[in-house]
Parts: sequence; structure tokens; C-alpha cells
Amino acid sequence: MPWAPAALVAISLLTTSCASHDDTASAPRATASASAPHGYVEGAQEKAEQQSRLLLNDPVTGDSRVLDLITGKTHEVSRTAGATELTTDGRFGYFHTAGGTHVLDSGAWMVDHGDHVHYYRAAIRDVGRLPAGPGTRVRSDAAVTAVTDEDGRARIYRRAGLEKGEVGSARTLRGTHTGAVVPYAEHLLGVTDDGKVAVYDRDGRRAASPDARCEEARGDAVTRRGVVLGCADGALLVRETDGTFTAEKIPYGSDVPEKERATAFRHRPGSDTLTASAGDRAVWVLDVTERTWTRVKTGPVVSANTAGEGSVLIVLEADGALHGYDIATGKQVSRTKPLLTGAPETRTDANAGPVIEVDRSRAYLNDPKGKRVYEIDYNDNLRIARTFDLDIEPALMVETGR
Repeated sequence: MPWAPAALVAISLLTTSCASHDDTASAPRATASASAPHGYVEGAQEKAEQQSRLLLNDPVTGDSRVLDLITGKTHEVSRTAGATELTTDGRFGYFHTAGGTHVLDSGAWMVDHGDHVHYYRAAIRDVGRLPAGPGTRVRSDAAVTAVTDEDGRARIYRRAGLEKGEVGSARTLRGTHTGAVVPYAEHLLGVTDDGKVAVYDRDGRRAASPDARCEEARGDAVTRRGVVLGCADGALLVRETDGTFTAEKIPYGSDVPEKERATAFRHRPGSDTLTASAGDRAVWVLDVTERTWTRVKTGPVVSANTAGEGSVLIVLEADGALHGYDIATGKQVSRTKPLLTGAPETRTDANAGPVIEVDRSRAYLNDPKGKRVYEIDYNDNLRIARTFDLDIEPALMVETGR
């Protein structure tokens, strides 16, 4: 039987159980109604503002926490030891380990209708385990979650199952792919092993694909302008208009050594400005709207991100401080005191060690050895707005609810 796309208004009931943790657990349970208002989701509370939460993990001990940025409360959740990476699709956290990928529903998410958005909060709960270990890439849209393993094999899960608290069965996509398979525009987008862009419907059948190539594909991001793929010679922007997929190359403009290529993108969800390491002492900024790359010279880079739309480029450098750079001029315009306990290592991995998460008003930096997280007002010279002290070393961190 072919899968039917999951309607946004039919997001399944989020039950509260012994594995659930949330300050909304005692709230009255909503009931279905034939006259349910627009945006109604049974079992969840709709809120007027973004319900941001941070998922935190110490890979050594396995201790995991969910930090509610609205209430300031920290919730203890099940332990996941040996995590090599922690990723998110905006709602679910994926703890990647050698024994599989543990899935946690953070209970905070956003539904984007283009001209307006809905924000929801619900109970935090364990979902289960995906049979895919380190190197797995997980990408989602409103209907499906695509899980691509390190060998390039992709399995497609119903999103509605995860929302019910069940991993469920998967449909295997034929063939293997380089990089992640990305759900987009009610289809699945991937790059075959020979570098060709391939489009599939949600049942795995090949659809009309643009005549485009992405050699040595590494890194991807979904923006309002389309899907960005990192390629050997720059980026490839794949878009859909009225059922037709097109592809446009955004070249670097000059030869770029392999070690300085953009291979992992970070950005604020909803933004069309992407960041990526450009070697050890520079950061790439890709303006998808303008189709331009800017290389900003910095100190030794640990992590970088930006809110886009005129905001500064935020770079965590090896001195343990955050540095703000004007993207247009490349000049440093702000700097914090050293915030990290101990000297961080420079790295290009998108998720290892301290990272910078950015939402529509704040940025967040984890200090593992100091057992804390900093909240940064990037619109006020990188001012430290709040400091959250923790009882674990948050070596891995992602933000949900955006």
C-alpha cells in the first residue's frame, strides 16, 4: 500500500506516560472536534511564541537532559551512552551510537505554513531506536523521515509513527546515495554515487529530475529558496516550482582546496544564509538569495553560525571566546570574554564539541567542561543574556522548537 502524506492537522496524540517528562503533562487533555480551529493539534498546546528547548548529552556517562528555554527548567531523560553525534530535525533528537540511533521527542516544534507559523509544546518522551549507527544522516519533513546510513542506503519512515511514539516500519529506497537523502516538496532528493541529482516520490519511484550533477556531495541544508547541496566546486541549489524540479549551481568562483571546502552547513532554521568552515582560520558564508559565497577570515575556528538577515557572523575561536564579524566587510565588530572551561580544539565537524545554535532572537553555546550553557543576545554585541548551570557535561547539544 502506498503511503499517504501526513496532514499537518492530523499530527497524532502525544500521550503522557512513565517515560514522558514535561511541565505540560498535567494540563487538560484536548479532545478532537469536528470544528477544531486552524492549527489545532490534539494533545499539544499551541503557543504564541517559539518554544525552544536544548537537548544535551554527555557521551561518556550517557546522561541526557532537556533544557526548556521558556521555563528555565531542566528535565532528566533516559541515558544514552557512547553517542558520537546528536542531531535534530527541529522536534526529534537523534542520538547516534554504535548500537543504533536513539530517538527522543523533545515535545517542542514549529509548523511553517509559509505566510505564518504555529508553535507547539507537549510532553517529552522516548520514541525508540533506529537501526543505524555512526555516520547516519537523518532528514525530515512534515510527512516522512529519511534515514541514510554510512553506506548510502536510505530508509523512509512515516513521520506520523514517530509522533505517536513509535519508530514503526520503514520503506527502503532503491540504490545508494552520496550524502543524505532529503525530503523536500513532497518528494525525496538525493545524489547518486555517480554524482547525479535524483528525485523520487515518497513511494520511492523515480520522478522527473533536473539534469544536474554534484560531484563529491557533502553537506546539505533546506532553506526557503530550496535545498542546498555542498559539491566539490561550490553548491547546488535544487528548487521545485509547480511540480518541476530545477537545479542551479552556485560556484565558489575560484579553485578551493579540498580541506577548505564547505562540507557541513549551519544556519538558523528559516534563514537563507548558511555558514561552513573554510579551513582552520576562515568561515564560508553562503547567501542563497543572492547566490554568493563570502569567505570571512577569522582566528582558529571551533564553530560558527549566523542568524542571517544582516546579523553578525558568530565564531567560536580557539581562545574560547565568541567573535562577531560583519559579513559584508569581514571586520570583527564584537567579542566576548573567554567562555569555555579549558582550551577547545579547532575542528570542522559540524556537531563535535562546543557548537553555536541560533534561533530568531538568541544564540546558545555549550561549555562541556564548565557544565553550563550560555544564552547570547547576538543583536546586542554578543551580550550574555543568561547562563544555565547543569549537572552534566553537555558535550553534545542541539536546539528544537524552531
